[in-house]
Amino acid sequence: MKQAPSFTLSSVQTKESWSLDQCMGQAVMLTFWTSWCPDSRVDLSLKQRLFQAMDQSKLQMIMVNVTARERIEDVESFVNEQGYTFPVLLDEGRTVYDLYDCKGVPTTVLLNSHHEVVSVFGEQASFQEVTEGLVPLLT
Repeated sequence: MKQAPSFTLSSVQTKESWSLDQCMGQAVMLTFWTSWCPDSRVDLSLKQRLFQAMDQSKLQMIMVNVTARERIEDVESFVNEQGYTFPVLLDEGRTVYDLYDCKGVPTTVLLNSHHEVVSVFGEQASFQEVTEGLVPLLT
């Protein structure tokens, strides 16, 4: 398995830097998204419900806004309006999006506790496929 590229980005909610290295030893779900994409909006809504229902000590859910593909100036207002409580980070343009070789939004990348890339789900993947991909990471 391929080691996930490490990165540090700014949090929309706290304005602090967040690094992937902070959650070494924990499985991670990274989702790359934009506000203008209808599929991203549906995906994030479903992931918000998952985030609220799951044991957050078993999985770190991180949503990365791809700022170079974004059409709004104030992502923080959008996040607040939508009621998202999972961590949202701002990509530096497309830096992390490109590091993870994303082809569209939403893209979800699942990492095991050693931060190896286990699965990548592109924009056509269903939420069910993503949640099924989580099973081996959480058992």
